[in-house]
Amino acid sequence: MASLLKRGKTYYAQYCVGGKAKRVGLGTTSLQLAREKVRQIESSLLRQDDSPVPTRTRIPEILEEYVEYMRQHKTRNSLKSDFHYLREAFGPVCIALKASRAQQDSGKHRIETARLEDVTTAHVSQFISTMVQTRGLGPKSANRYREVLHTLFAWAIDQRGIKMPGDRNPVTRVKRYRERAPRINFLTLEQIDSQLQALEDTPLIQTLVAVYIYAGLRREEALWITHTDMDFKSGPHGMIRVRAKTVNGESWEPKTKVNRVVPISSTLRGYLDSYQPRIVPGHWFFPSPEGKRWDCDNFSRDLRNTNQKKHIRFTCLDYRHTFGSQLAMKGESLYKISTLMGNSPEICRRHYACITPESTCETVEFGTDQNVSKSGEKIQSGIQ
Repeated sequence: MASLLKRGKTYYAQYCVGGKAKRVGLGTTSLQLAREKVRQIESSLLRQDDSPVPTRTRIPEILEEYVEYMRQHKTRNSLKSDFHYLREAFGPVCIALKASRAQQDSGKHRIETARLEDVTTAHVSQFISTMVQTRGLGPKSANRYREVLHTLFAWAIDQRGIKMPGDRNPVTRVKRYRERAPRINFLTLEQIDSQLQALEDTPLIQTLVAVYIYAGLRREEALWITHTDMDFKSGPHGMIRVRAKTVNGESWEPKTKVNRVVPISSTLRGYLDSYQPRIVPGHWFFPSPEGKRWDCDNFSRDLRNTNQKKHIRFTCLDYRHTFGSQLAMKGESLYKISTLMGNSPEICRRHYACITPESTCETVEFGTDQNVSKSGEKIQSGIQ
């Protein structure tokens, strides 16, 4: 078992591993905290753990290493999102998390610890709670903070041998916020016609919006389409190939890292035939006004400015949801919809199951009421 020693103001733990005596500093002058650490060491020794003492890892060092790991395994957009959450939690403590002036904040609500092992469940819970109160975050955003931090600690423990007190991921015990049912905004058939008519003076934007509505592509997916991705010879009206690629030294891949093919409908083919794409370096099918690949945020700004003139406020996400919603209301299976949209069937079920046709009405009928005809008259059973 382990014993507690004190030298000067600092506490130490003394114990034996493999017949050899070891003495390690506990890094604290608090008797209460020292006793807790000794109990954790004893627990680890009972599990025959060769290294029962928590490691001591500076947060900037482990974050720098974690960022390099993420660069190899995540898409650019996913990296950008995770960097934001990590920067909010710990601040710009390493080069990769340095922020522009527009992104900087006061830093009042960060997790203020020097070492990763010092982060507790209370730290994370308080941080997320404060962000919810001061920033007005919704449950989904709050849970996203929890998810990013949990993944960081899981990686540190499993892949880098970081030993947390009690051998526990401190984020595991942070309670998730209860998320509301998703609210899906989509266009009716009449609104689709009105939206596309409002863009007649800007054929490039009009065609892009038609692609979002009738093919269900994500915003970035459409802006990365090249001429070779548009296959007008396959199928009745052609195919759009959403696939990983490298153009002008810049690499890109779909959000789910899975290539897919979306058939071009007859309506969408009409818009594509009317559109006259410019041949520009990089061979972008939908180039920006400057002839380059259109930046996602810049495109959204241009679309918003154009729509505002006609008092329209739909977004690219609304257009994508329109594709899934209209297919669901038409009676297409959620599996087919998920395949076309590049989502999992579970995500499509959450978003579109509530608007599928009422095809199960007859399924719930049983008992005496099943002997009632549609006109409301009882059907004679033949029993006197």
